[in-house]
Amino acid sequence: MTLRISTVLMFAWLGALNPASAEETPVAAPPVEDQSKYNQALATQLGADEYGMKMYVMAFLKAGPNREHSAAKAAELQQAHMHNIRRMAETGDLVLAGPFGKNDMGIQGIYIFNVTSIEAAEQLTLSDPAIQAGRLVMELIPWYGSAALLQVNEIGKSITKKSF
Repeated sequence: MTLRISTVLMFAWLGALNPASAEETPVAAPPVEDQSKYNQALATQLGADEYGMKMYVMAFLKAGPNREHSAAKAAELQQAHMHNIRRMAETGDLVLAGPFGKNDMGIQGIYIFNVTSIEAAEQLTLSDPAIQAGRLVMELIPWYGSAALLQVNEIGKSITKKSF
């Protein structure tokens, strides 16, 4: 059923690209933006621009040059790493963090920092014990995303039964 609907939608889309069918089918007017749900106070609180977006810095965590730790030391560094994540989330500096599944790019995890400069993100990065020990390295890049992400940690508290 899904394949059939997808196929029909694909042909409908292809038909929309065909100039001959455009002559036969009237073009719909663009949708009117619904401003009834817009919340100026919330947009201001979150630092949102007119599109509901803001700048962040994204960090890709990769294996560092120093991976020769004992199992006990690696576990200790992981606990300290997780504690640092919680601390940065509680202060509002870290919007989002999490591991990636196994991949060919060597990326182990992601952070999204609530800062607008690479320099500020570097300072936060240096607070991570796994970075300090050389177990992880981070690549930082500016990222433009929804300002609503700033609410993800608060929402997360209401759906989390167990903490790391």
